[in-house]
Amino acid sequence: MHLFGIDWVGVNAENGRKLVLSIAFIAIIVCGSLGLRGLVGLILSRSDHASVQTRFWTRQGVSLLAAALLILGLMSIWFDDPTRLATAFGLVSAGLAFALQQVITSLAGYFVILRGATFTVGDRISMGGVRGDVMRLGFIQTTIMEMGQPPAVQGAEPAMWVRSRQFTGRIVTVSNSKIFSDPVYNYTRDFPFIWEEIAIPVSYSDDRARAEAILLDAARRHAIDPASMAAEAKARLQARFGVEPLDLEPRVFWRITDNWLELSIRFILGTHQIRGAKDAMSRDILAGFDAAGIGIASATYDIVGMPPLRLDDRFARRIAPDAVSPGQSTPDQ
Repeated sequence: MHLFGIDWVGVNAENGRKLVLSIAFIAIIVCGSLGLRGLVGLILSRSDHASVQTRFWTRQGVSLLAAALLILGLMSIWFDDPTRLATAFGLVSAGLAFALQQVITSLAGYFVILRGATFTVGDRISMGGVRGDVMRLGFIQTTIMEMGQPPAVQGAEPAMWVRSRQFTGRIVTVSNSKIFSDPVYNYTRDFPFIWEEIAIPVSYSDDRARAEAILLDAARRHAIDPASMAAEAKARLQARFGVEPLDLEPRVFWRITDNWLELSIRFILGTHQIRGAKDAMSRDILAGFDAAGIGIASATYDIVGMPPLRLDDRFARRIAPDAVSPGQSTPDQ
C-alpha cells in the first residue's frame, strides 16, 4: 500500500481482509465460549449431584476447546500456504522458547498436571513451599488457599502465624512449573486420610497401663473407625500403588528416654478434620489423666535435689570472732 509517499510493508487489501476476519473470529469464539460456559453452569446448578470438581473440569474443557479453535482458526486465516506456515511456526517457536521460557514451562506443567492426575480443585497439597487447598488450576498458575504449619515445621519458610493446619486467609498463586523442580505432596487424592500422632511423656512411677488405655479410648472416640472407612478408597489405593494400609487401628507405641516414658498414640483421620479431632482428644486425655492421678512429665522433673547443710563450729568462730562464747551470758539475760 502506497501512503504518504511510503510503501507500507504488509499493508494491503488482502491483509486487511484477514485482519477483519481475525477480529470477527476472535469475537465469535469469545462470545461462544462465554455463552457455553454460562449454559453449562446453569445446567449443573440445577443438578444435585454436580460436585465442585465436575463444575471445574467442565469449565476447563470449554476453555481448552475455545483455545484450540482459536489457534486453529487464526492459523487457517493467516497461513493458507503450508510452506509459509512451517516457516512462520519455526520462527515463532524459536522466539517464544527464548523469551517465554517460564511461561512455556508453566503451560507444559499444566498439561502434566492434567495428564498425570497430580491434583485437582479441592485437593489439599503442598507445592512450591505452599501448603493448602487448591482453589483454581489455570494454564500458568495454580491458586491455593494457604493454611498454617504444624508446630514441628514452624521454622520452615514462609513464616506462619497459624500454628496448625487451618486457613491463614492468604490466597497464594504458584507457578505450574514448580512440579518439575519441587515435590508435590497430595493429602487427599486416591486416599483422603492421613495418619497422625500425639506424644505424651509420663513418669516411670505412674500407671503406664492406665495411661495407655486412656490414650486408646480417646483415639477410638474421635479418630476414624477403620471399619467405617470407604472400602473403595482402600481398594483404589492398593490397586494403583500396590499398598495395603494394614495398620489402621489406633495403637500406642512406647519409647524409653532418660527422664520419662514417652507414649505415642497413632491413629487415622480425614485430612480436613485433624485439628478438631486432636483438640477433642487432648481434652479427653487430660481429663482421664487427672482422674487417674497421672501427671505429664517435664524436663525439670526431680533433676536436682538440695543436700542438707551443716555449719562447722570452728568455721563459725572464724567468721564471727566476737560472737558470744558458750556459757557466757549477756546483760539482758
